Amino acid sequence: MLALNPTSIFVLPQNPKPFSFSRISNFITRAISKFPGESDSDDSPDEITGRRSNYSGVKLEETVDVNTGKLRLDSWVSSRINGVSRARVQSSIRSGLVSVNGRVTDKVSHMVKGGDDVNCTIADLKPLRAEPEDIPLDIVYEDEHVLVVNKPAHMVVHPAPGNATGTLVSGILHQCSLPTVSFPGEEVRSDVKDASDDELNMSSVMYESSVRPGIVHRLDKGTSGLLVVAKNELSLADLAEQFKKHTIKRVYVSITCGVPTSVSGRTDIPIGRDTNNRIRMAAIPGSPKSGKSRHAVSRYKVIEKLAGGGAALVEWRLETGRTHQIRVHAKYLGIPLMGDEVYGGTKNMVLSLLQPRTPPRIHGKLSELVSRIERPCLHALTLGFRHPYTGENIHFTRLPPPDFAEILTELRSISTEKVKGTADSL
Repeated sequence: MLALNPTSIFVLPQNPKPFSFSRISNFITRAISKFPGESDSDDSPDEITGRRSNYSGVKLEETVDVNTGKLRLDSWVSSRINGVSRARVQSSIRSGLVSVNGRVTDKVSHMVKGGDDVNCTIADLKPLRAEPEDIPLDIVYEDEHVLVVNKPAHMVVHPAPGNATGTLVSGILHQCSLPTVSFPGEEVRSDVKDASDDELNMSSVMYESSVRPGIVHRLDKGTSGLLVVAKNELSLADLAEQFKKHTIKRVYVSITCGVPTSVSGRTDIPIGRDTNNRIRMAAIPGSPKSGKSRHAVSRYKVIEKLAGGGAALVEWRLETGRTHQIRVHAKYLGIPLMGDEVYGGTKNMVLSLLQPRTPPRIHGKLSELVSRIERPCLHALTLGFRHPYTGENIHFTRLPPPDFAEILTELRSISTEKVKGTADSL
């Protein structure tokens, strides 16, 4: 059973004032006119300006090089049209605009090989739009300036190619009746699955406001927990500045595969896109000045060693906020998050660590437990910030959801060892 000290939560009165919509409307309208172009969460405005924004109607008629091994169709086409996003290519394939050896294929994962003749026409760009949807939300706190949400796992924060509906932003728009707009002639890139950047500069926030109204930081699709949303321009600017100065308190908890060599530490390793796999990020030791990586710092602390050292409950505190930061740093430390199939925390990895440390009679139970893990075991436990209007420091904590808690309980039932010098997080 999870337990938490209730005195750690401090909030302002619920909904103290009615909410005015006029400033939001004006803010979003100004944002659109100020930052035209296409967007990627990791790009600066300078990087964006050099891109071609519309590839509609571009044709590719080419034979795959005979020396090329088998490749996914979407990957090969993306490599042959400079600058087009993979999401855009996938949309074209699904629309029936790509043929291989004269036969139309709508499977993005179709494998092409040397000698195949490929004809492709890039589909017209469909505007990405955030629409209000009646989605139940766990609202932790709300007033006329900010809203704090406890995001469930498997929910995407904002619309993106492949995730146009069912997002947290759509639910918030319904909750707050915010106006929505779209960029009809521009493309929002989504080359990294579940991309999140906890730390957004103001140009990024304003530039992407049509699909990310009020979003100051984000959580990966599989990550549960606390997230703050700005409800007006003043709050957005103030919270963005707090993130920039690293004064926002963010505490995460995870269940890792194995235990790190040192039970606590500070990981200062830049993060950049994985050159071998565009859907992943990677830890890239060395200076980030080359432009291929960005400064990233995570502090971690082992709270409990679980199942004879086959797993651990680890607390994380972020000094920066990069795409997949905790997941990438955990992999770098040799302790991928349990359930993180992208960064090494696979079911086979989990079983290979747990089974040698447990009696054979419970291996069947272990296999059943591992089969239920459907996402990286990561939860945004605590969020604290200075209220942009009152100036008061407010602090929220929410326990992990049942899927995380059940796995933790089962691992504790095998064995648990508290690490000296650490307070109970859960």
